[in-house]
Amino acid sequence: MNKYWNQRTRRLQPYVPGEQPQDQQYIKLNTNENPAPPSAAVLEAMHAAVDDGLNLYPDPECRKLKQSIANYYSLPASSVFVGNGSDEVLAHIFAGLFDSDKPLVCPDISYSFYPVYARLYDIKLQQIPLGEHFELDLNNYPTENGGVIFANPNAPTSLAISLGEIEAFLSRNTNSVVVVDEAYVDFGAQSCAELVSAYANLMVVQTVSKSRSLAGMRVGFALGDPQLINGLERIKNSFNSYPLDKVAQAGAMAAFEDVQGFEAARKEVIRVRKQAAANLRELGFEVLNSSANFLFARPLFLSAEEVYERLRQAGILVRYFNAPRISEYLRITVGTEQEMDELLEKLEQLIVNAKEN
Repeated sequence: MNKYWNQRTRRLQPYVPGEQPQDQQYIKLNTNENPAPPSAAVLEAMHAAVDDGLNLYPDPECRKLKQSIANYYSLPASSVFVGNGSDEVLAHIFAGLFDSDKPLVCPDISYSFYPVYARLYDIKLQQIPLGEHFELDLNNYPTENGGVIFANPNAPTSLAISLGEIEAFLSRNTNSVVVVDEAYVDFGAQSCAELVSAYANLMVVQTVSKSRSLAGMRVGFALGDPQLINGLERIKNSFNSYPLDKVAQAGAMAAFEDVQGFEAARKEVIRVRKQAAANLRELGFEVLNSSANFLFARPLFLSAEEVYERLRQAGILVRYFNAPRISEYLRITVGTEQEMDELLEKLEQLIVNAKEN
């Protein structure tokens, strides 16, 4: 450790993203990117934004983008916050909305950035175990807390809970902020956006990285009561008052306005996911019922780590987590139909080789 680091830096255990190797060309099924490119309308809007105006600062309030998002969800623009990716939005939530004197409650198996942010902002963390089959049961969550956060659908397990279950919890948990991280919601779950006007302590976080094919643009947003949103604005303007560039704002706006392109890409991922899950089960995988753009699958013919390593050697990347309870599972992003066919072909070869040995 460097002698100039302060104690906070020394204590941190940073988030580790999915690998992005540069040594060769891989089929990337490890970072949950959308296999479809941005729509023509989105690309056209971004090209148009690259003009002489780039010598000027972008709108720090992102007013047009907020209005597009608000229109999509039938909310006032005052209920929308935008940031440089949903990770930055989450960081501001941790910094400004959770009570550091009481424990923040989250699942024990979920997005691994939650514990990272808790350490960064000195927030106590209480992790509630998922059920035997990785189910999230909010009945197990205490209402005496400094905040609650969970992903729906959950990552990496891919499972979702119903809007009714979340609303029932909101009606009980009224004294702290409840954050629902909906990065994957468009692939099979119901958004809590419609509950925002009814519950002043609800914060919904989403991204354009997944279902809107803009992972490279880094745009995330939150939906909530205007007073919650104002709190996030105070944090943002004390940290980085210009988080989104002009091109990112234009692309994200177009992504919300091009509903037809969004729906086509979303439905294609769902179609390919359904077929891939069936094929994996036929090969001898245990596959959870995904509501996301990835599959959480347990190979029964080899260890998950061995399958991961052999696929990597064959030029296919999936995600392996060497962690309690999930070390025998792989998280497999839903790619194109051709990419999933190549994955299945390599897995079939692995099974044959395993039987021969």
